[in-house]
Amino acid sequence: MNRSSVSRVLMGVLIFQLGIGVLLIVGDMQGNFRLPSFGPDAPQLTEPVRPGDQRRQFSPGRDMPRLDPDRDAGDLPTRLTLTTTDTPGLWRLEGAIEYGDADRIADQIAKAESPLETLILQSPGGSVRDALTLGRILRRADIATRVLQGEYCFSACPYLFAGGTDRSAEDGAAIGLHQHYFGKSTILPAFIAVEDIQRGQGEVMVYLDEMGINPLVMQHALTTPADEIYVLLPEELTTYRMVTDTN
Repeated sequence: MNRSSVSRVLMGVLIFQLGIGVLLIVGDMQGNFRLPSFGPDAPQLTEPVRPGDQRRQFSPGRDMPRLDPDRDAGDLPTRLTLTTTDTPGLWRLEGAIEYGDADRIADQIAKAESPLETLILQSPGGSVRDALTLGRILRRADIATRVLQGEYCFSACPYLFAGGTDRSAEDGAAIGLHQHYFGKSTILPAFIAVEDIQRGQGEVMVYLDEMGINPLVMQHALTTPADEIYVLLPEELTTYRMVTDTN
């Protein structure tokens, strides 16, 4: 994508986020408020997705369901955890992405006794900034990323996934995006929240372009409420260049 195209996308993000600012302020004045959902209430996360029906209920604080009845990867760690596998060069990185995890995991990668060639990712998301930082570290280290059948990479995790030199998602893997969470607000924090979200979304789009991914994938994040997740179809993963290979 050329610079003029990226600029147009960023301008669209700015206009969208200004609209969010107005809604937040109105919500602050009227009491309880939730960012609007575009369409009917989303089905459960275990329901299969189809073109045009890809938003699902999502709460990263809850226990994540099994997406494949024949596969149970066990409980996820409460923060990113790096572990080896029986295959040389293949490691797993799982759990919520907490603040400070980028530096912690980068240090573990640098000190690993055997080289890391591919990281299997599974995460409900978390800190976007740490995901971007760690994604750049993976790219510099020439590490590939993968999501397995029946496993998931949601919220901030796809930005970590994007850092892989080679990126693959098996059939039945789930990769999904949504809006950043604002939390409770009052009139003054509403303005601050909009400024922060604009800056953050701009950083994400620049990062995706840097990683060779079409920043237009962010349209699905921007239009999906924080308590839902937009699960990308295999053809969308290819169209937006989220994957370089599909198995």
